Amino acid sequence: MAQRIAVLTGDLVDSRKASDPKRLFQVLDTALEAICDRFGGQGERYRGDGFQIALPDPVAALPAAVLLRAALVRHSEEHQRWDARIAVAIGEDRWQPEQRVTEANGEVFVRSGQALDAMSAGSSHLCLSLAEASGNECLALLTRFVDDLIDGWSRYSAETVYLSLWHEESQQALAKRLGISQPSVHKRLRAARWSLLDEYLRYLGQRFKDDP
Repeated sequence: MAQRIAVLTGDLVDSRKASDPKRLFQVLDTALEAICDRFGGQGERYRGDGFQIALPDPVAALPAAVLLRAALVRHSEEHQRWDARIAVAIGEDRWQPEQRVTEANGEVFVRSGQALDAMSAGSSHLCLSLAEASGNECLALLTRFVDDLIDGWSRYSAETVYLSLWHEESQQALAKRLGISQPSVHKRLRAARWSLLDEYLRYLGQRFKDDP
């Protein structure tokens, strides 16, 4: 029986320029495994720096994409920013969580891959594609704004956003976790435009939860 799922297809940006590619791929593999474990999905890395994740709950799609990009940026090399292009597609498919993504070839998987191919020609690092025509353009535009926001993160901002999303705890708790002051946490989150990102993720989460 077909059900609504999310598929994230992506690749690393300028991975061949990394001075420590082994560490870069370790960061990617660790992030993929952690995200799949957290959201009950399946993921694979392929063609070296390419990857795909399938998630049974579309609500997790954009948090997963942001977590993955934040994980890469926070571990960037001093003179090179690590990041990824991620194309998120949502639609109905017969894929099941126990099935490997390399064995899936439904429309939503194809659409996610095609969206990534389209991104490769430009400067975008995040896009959203919905099967439904209604509201697709509006949400895609909002996602472009969020993409531009993430492009401006420093390693410190990415680390703080990552921990905020992962642990969902107060700024005081984050400060203790990071070994810095609460005002410093606040400064990092403000620089990352956290309040806008949080509203965006909550809005999409509710939207995908309410849609049939």
